[in-house]
Amino acid sequence: MYYIYIMRYLLFYFVFLFFSCGKKNTTAKKIFNYNEQTGVQSLDPAFAKNQSNMWVIHQLYNTLVEVDDSLQIKPSLAKTWQYSEDRKTITFNLRTDVFFHTNKVFNNQPRKLTAHDVAYSLARIIDKKVASPGAWIFNGRIDTVQPFMAINDSTFQLKLLQPFQPILGVLTMQYCSIVAKEVVTHYGDTYRANACGTGPFQLEKWEEGMALTMIKNTHYFEKDSIGNQLPYLDGIKLSFYDSKATEFLMFRKGEIDFINDIDPSFKDEIIDKRGILRTTWQNKIQLNKSPYLNLEYLGILHDTKNELLKNSPLTNKKFRQALNYAFDREKMMLYLRNSIGTAATSGIVPKGLPSFDAQKLVGYTYQPQKAIQLLKEANYKGEKIVLSTIPIYQDLATYIAKEVEQVGIKIEVDVMQKALLLEKTSKSQAMFFRGSWIADYPDAENYLTLFYSKNPAPPNYTRYNNAQFDALYEQAIKETNVEKQQTLYQAMDKIVTEDAAVVPLWYDMVIHAVQPNVKGFKPNALNLLELRRARK
Repeated sequence: MYYIYIMRYLLFYFVFLFFSCGKKNTTAKKIFNYNEQTGVQSLDPAFAKNQSNMWVIHQLYNTLVEVDDSLQIKPSLAKTWQYSEDRKTITFNLRTDVFFHTNKVFNNQPRKLTAHDVAYSLARIIDKKVASPGAWIFNGRIDTVQPFMAINDSTFQLKLLQPFQPILGVLTMQYCSIVAKEVVTHYGDTYRANACGTGPFQLEKWEEGMALTMIKNTHYFEKDSIGNQLPYLDGIKLSFYDSKATEFLMFRKGEIDFINDIDPSFKDEIIDKRGILRTTWQNKIQLNKSPYLNLEYLGILHDTKNELLKNSPLTNKKFRQALNYAFDREKMMLYLRNSIGTAATSGIVPKGLPSFDAQKLVGYTYQPQKAIQLLKEANYKGEKIVLSTIPIYQDLATYIAKEVEQVGIKIEVDVMQKALLLEKTSKSQAMFFRGSWIADYPDAENYLTLFYSKNPAPPNYTRYNNAQFDALYEQAIKETNVEKQQTLYQAMDKIVTEDAAVVPLWYDMVIHAVQPNVKGFKPNALNLLELRRARK
């Protein structure tokens, strides 16, 4: 009898197992997986200085206002805002249904956000004790006495030194994410790993160098157009493999849901020279593209007092113009970039911003004979110039060096690690260097500020100084008429372009390889990881 009982039990067990394996598990958690090759250094918004940090911070926090798909400013924590008559004071009316994540500091309960949190968070950015690398965003822009003020729990006021039209764009930056004072105070230096925000996802666990997991914030305030609470996903998980080859293998095996950008080592396998998905990959992955507010360029030092520039041909405007005419950007994009991006032949403000106009601003195209003539006029004697770059751009630098050699320009490529190059450019120790500028906010001012002489490095790494440009810049940031402001932006871009202050290379493009089961995940011009409406 006991034997029969055991046999019946085993039979029932295997039948149950068989049907369970065949049935889809409808309760499985919907987790979005991605790999962050460069790692994450901090979850504190005050240190949101690079993309890897910004992507996670965007999931954990909110800002007063944010940017939509059309690069327009829209409400987030602030419902509405009003300017004073002199446009030096902005009053924000906050939502009253926003809560910070549950935290032990709040006795494991959510805590309502107030205007006092906003005032504290923004003041913290400029606090010298915090030493935020984002302090520059308010330099010379905010009132020096009391720039951030909570009028009451739901009303916040920002005071400026003078009208500054791009200020709302500045407030969309991850530096301006809102934190809770008591949580920051409680954790002190370890707040970087104990984040607490109001965002769609909440930190669950961070094993540095291993994995980071976030779970859905069940108290999140946003809903979709039919009233469903966001986000749709149950969570997000990051891995930190530092090899692009490993990341690509994980993607092929379906272990991660997308790849940001396509590494040169395997881009030819996925896309052809025109940037189109190859037949073997069609219906197996999604290839998503979007204009990206990122300018890739070669920077030129303009600090004439610097000994590095003594007797350098780079100080000669005609030599710089010749350099710009001496290589084929279109060919470069086709063969080195698989058409990912657009050749930068229309100034320094990238494609995608309103002031960009290829008809009004004609930059530099490939004209070798014109380059040769300009070199003669510059009395160039064949002096060698050193181009500093990092390993992943060595092929690009080598291509340019070989191209310009055909008109007589001699370039020596000096490859160094990224940290060293950043240090050299910050200290004016690199006279010719590969650089890039990703928009912090969607306004041409964010690019033109690179050439405003009163700015330090960053952002003015070239130490460019032009009185006419500075005067137009100061006029533009006060201008409230959008059309007049765009005209001023174009005039500034023209000055920098004609002066050949830098060598623009390309206006970038966001390109994502995405698993076919992922829906509602779209690239954007700021390449900000947006997962509130993503589904799996």
